[in-house]
Amino acid sequence: MDKKGIATAFITLHVGSGTFQPIKTEDINQHIMHQEIYNIPKSIIKKIAETKAKNGRIVAIGTTVLRALESAYEEDIIKTGYNETGIFIKPGFNFKVVDALFTNFHLPKSTLLMLVSAFAGSKFIKAIYRHAVHNKYRFFSYGDAMFIEQKVKNQDEQV
Repeated sequence: MDKKGIATAFITLHVGSGTFQPIKTEDINQHIMHQEIYNIPKSIIKKIAETKAKNGRIVAIGTTVLRALESAYEEDIIKTGYNETGIFIKPGFNFKVVDALFTNFHLPKSTLLMLVSAFAGSKFIKAIYRHAVHNKYRFFSYGDAMFIEQKVKNQDEQV
């Protein structure tokens, strides 16, 4: 990535076991999201601002990184330091920081499936899952991955 001029940055994440818990409520708006702790160093904010100023993309590697960056965004700034988030990203969420995401395929009825549906659009996510199943992709194992870009902003979709 260095050879290609792609900047990288690291944040500290403390992934909770709740990440892997299914949604157990009929109404997703009633689901209580688990808390996760993260640390975003001040140096990251400068890199994000420089990247955005150059019309570059912020690519999160994993849903926990995405949750941390979007949680930290407040009033046009990103909070630095150690913070805790209980943000539940579901369709209708307005993304402000992350433009693209590397993640794996997620289980049905999971908060992570809601997150990727909010990010890339539920119709698109359903289509790529159908493609993956049809082509016998190996789910729930090391090696299943997808790169998705944020859907067009303000595109309303229902799951």
